[in-house]
Amino acid sequence: MADHIARGQELAKKAENKLRCCCALFGSNYEDAAELFHKSANSFKLGKSWDKAGSVFIKSSKCHMKIDNKHDAANAYVDAARCYKKTSTKGAISCLDQAVTIFTEIGRHILAAKYCKEIGELYELNQDIEHAKSYFERAAELFELENATTSVIQCKQKVAQFSAQLQQYKKAIKIYEDIAQQSLNNNLLKYGVRGHLLNSGLCQLCQGDIVAITKTLENYQDLDPTFSRTREYKFLADLAASIDEEDVANFTRVVKEFDSITPLDSWKSTLLSRVKDDLKEKEMEEDDLT
Repeated sequence: MADHIARGQELAKKAENKLRCCCALFGSNYEDAAELFHKSANSFKLGKSWDKAGSVFIKSSKCHMKIDNKHDAANAYVDAARCYKKTSTKGAISCLDQAVTIFTEIGRHILAAKYCKEIGELYELNQDIEHAKSYFERAAELFELENATTSVIQCKQKVAQFSAQLQQYKKAIKIYEDIAQQSLNNNLLKYGVRGHLLNSGLCQLCQGDIVAITKTLENYQDLDPTFSRTREYKFLADLAASIDEEDVANFTRVVKEFDSITPLDSWKSTLLSRVKDDLKEKEMEEDDLT
């Protein structure tokens, strides 16, 4: 590893000398320096000197920008991010953000969207839901520019998921309903409709308006006549009935029965726990009054 690091330092020094040369005004020097920095960074990678490799990739990117070689500049920022991911999430996000900006400027929307999504995933890993939501939202917009329908839906699902976690239920409901409507007309996506409607219905339950919940279930039958024959529909209807009757025990039973056949993920379990807690609170308030 020491040999690789020494080689990286040697190449980086050559690149710096290129930039100090009196001929540095000419584009070829920036091009040569960019290549030397790139080789240097790869040597540092082989030596597992990740931070140094990342910083040198950034230098390579800046050289590419000097000669308006924006595509390679963006790729160099991506290479830097790959290195920083080993040591610094913040550093990786910063580099990917630069890449997104450049790819967007040159109209490479799919690449910009891809790395926007990756930033969102990094924020999600750090449990920074607000920033994760923002980047998935931006990724969806960029994918939409290129009609990448499946990727758009994947990103919007994440936005809806995070919105619900942040108790922004109306936003989540609208996204899930829009996705369901869009998926109905796509043979590859229509089988996911009942899942989207279930997620939307759970967000409705969290709002606690039983009249709105009942109306929502009617709307879902109009949207997809097959939905009323699914376990997801029955699950929502039974939950709504338990809420209407303020029956915590029955609510718990309905959840357990559904979970025994179709295991609930942590997101759904969290929403259902919120609904159950609200139901318990109402039950306690009524007990206090009697």
